[in-house]
This record gives sequence, C-alpha cells and structure tokens, in this order.
Amino acid sequence: MSLQAHLLQPAPGSHKRSKRLGRGNSSQKGTTAGRGTKGQKARSGGKSGNARRSFKKGIQKVPKLRGFTSFKSRPETVTLSTLERAFGSGAKVSPTILKNLGIIRSSENGVKIVASNGKLSKSLKIEGCLASKTTIAAVEAAGGTIQF
Repeated sequence: MSLQAHLLQPAPGSHKRSKRLGRGNSSQKGTTAGRGTKGQKARSGGKSGNARRSFKKGIQKVPKLRGFTSFKSRPETVTLSTLERAFGSGAKVSPTILKNLGIIRSSENGVKIVASNGKLSKSLKIEGCLASKTTIAAVEAAGGTIQF
C-alpha cells in the first residue's frame, strides 16, 4: 500500500475535540461559558498572559525609579594611559584631534584629562583641554606642556 494524501490520518488519540462554549445552558457551558463571573479573566482579551502580568488589585504596576539622570553637561574624560597609547612623543593633543581619532564622542562640553590610571612617559603638547592637578604635574614631569 503506497502513501497517498487521502489516506493520511492523525495518530489515534492525538485529536481531541474542543469544548463548545456558549451554546446554551443545557450544554453546561452556557451564559458565562466556563469563565466564572466578572473579573479580568472573564472578559474578552483578558485571557492572555501579558494582560494579567501587569495587573494587580485593579491598578497597573509601574516600576519604581531609583535615582535620577542629571542633565548637567559634563566634559568628556580622557585618561593619561589613553594618551600614552594614542600619541607619540612630542605630539600635539587637542579636542579636535581626540575626536578625529575616535577617543571622545564630542568636544561640545569640553575635554578633561584625568590621571586616574597609568603614567605618562612621553612629552605631549596639550591645548584646549581641562586637566586635574595630578595630570598637570605628570605632564610637566614628562617634559610636556599644557595650555588651557
């Protein structure tokens, strides 16, 4: 016997007829159609999981916000170790050069050079950048200059 489309049948017991809801009270599934009375789960569209997930005691739950985002503009920070990697001895460092190299995103709010990690062994000419006291000392110790 060959396999033919009109002979295909599902496996025995794999098809179960669905309950016929809302077909009159004599069917035992009339009126409320097995959903009980009132409430979100009794209404149309209230059966999905997403609708109930945010539902609690009649109010929608909103996540608690912690802290806040400051809109105060701050200068972009660059560390001494980044300058050590990116520039050679005697190189000129300015906000436009840092932006062109992709070290900073924008120079709109200025650039501040910080000595948080690493040491500087090359003499650099830094122009137009803010700097911390330890950075100024490190640059001058390496033989470089800073102009604000």
